[in-house]
Amino acid sequence: METVKEQIINVQEIEPRLRHQTIFQTFNTLKEGESLIIHNNHDPKPVYYQLMDLRGNIFSWEYLQQGPEWWDIRVTRTVPSVPTEKEELIINVPGLEPQQKHAAIFRVFDHFEAGESFIIHNDHDPKPVYYQLQNERGNIFTWEYLQEGPIWWDIRVTKKTAETKETIGEIVAKDMHTAAVFKKFKIDFCCGGKKTIKEACMEKGIDPALVEQELKKTAQNTASGNMNYDEWNPDFLADFIINTHHNYIKKHLPEILGYAKKVARVHGDRHAELMPIHELVEKVNKELSEHILHEENTVFPAIKDIIKAKATNSVPDKNTITQFNTMIATTEKEHDTVGKDIHQIRELSKNYAIPSDACTSYKLLYNMLEEFENDLFTHIHLENNILFPKVKKIIETFA
Repeated sequence: METVKEQIINVQEIEPRLRHQTIFQTFNTLKEGESLIIHNNHDPKPVYYQLMDLRGNIFSWEYLQQGPEWWDIRVTRTVPSVPTEKEELIINVPGLEPQQKHAAIFRVFDHFEAGESFIIHNDHDPKPVYYQLQNERGNIFTWEYLQEGPIWWDIRVTKKTAETKETIGEIVAKDMHTAAVFKKFKIDFCCGGKKTIKEACMEKGIDPALVEQELKKTAQNTASGNMNYDEWNPDFLADFIINTHHNYIKKHLPEILGYAKKVARVHGDRHAELMPIHELVEKVNKELSEHILHEENTVFPAIKDIIKAKATNSVPDKNTITQFNTMIATTEKEHDTVGKDIHQIRELSKNYAIPSDACTSYKLLYNMLEEFENDLFTHIHLENNILFPKVKKIIETFA
């Protein structure tokens, strides 16, 4: 039997606007079992997703050469066979051009049927995609971490079926922001965490659609994007830090401390790291309680005096200027201390890796600790890198 010679498409020799069209037209001429080779100067992975979108899962994609100068991919039109368990599609996000990354994930998600899943492979946590999917598609998927850093993240995204029963505990463990929604409706997400939203709502006579709507709003708010704090006036930024980050500490740290104590008591005999984590949370609680009190009563009032003096073309009290650098040095030292404590908690928890025997409270503790770390480091960043340098520059104008 004569072997059919593979067609090689040298992409760089084709006019840019005709490149994808040429590949698709050539693919359409292939018979089952025949293949073509794409030869390009970068990874043409976007073509893979377009083929999936336009033709469906009727081809294989085999890398023969993967850079650094040239990529060769064999695309084979597959031969129908007896249905077997479907191999999960892996989206290698770092291999995509930046403008293609989210678009490719959404194309694949929209192409898939209920019950089907794919894996997002990335070099950092793609959690913004979770919020974007929640916001634009609704709560119609599950999000399962298979690997959580420190180098690679793998997440299985599965489109829900009518039979999919994601529990409240799983929802809260995946995103601690949702705990506030369940608290609002007085739905138990801890001991009652094994129930679905529908089951819990039926027991309380609540319309599940109302809960789903609130969960969607939470996703929208969480995915609202970054603000350009550097453009804010220092006194406004100081108020923002108090109202946002100080209040976050006051609201969430006592709750984290309670969970840390409870989880250490219940699981400490099997997980030796939980006791020192509890002790560190107590230490952080003490440090931050004193720290934010000092900022609110001393540091930030001094900043406002300085800003007021600038606005009125006057000179602030000499003691304020003299003591300011000392106050900032002390404050930044306190930031370093609590930052080291949080890093130690991360190390003890192995990057907040949740063990297989963890209960909902255990999962919630680690998720809350990670969220707390994110908020704290944003808080410290706003002060160390934006607020304090801005005020120091203003002080220089008084010299």
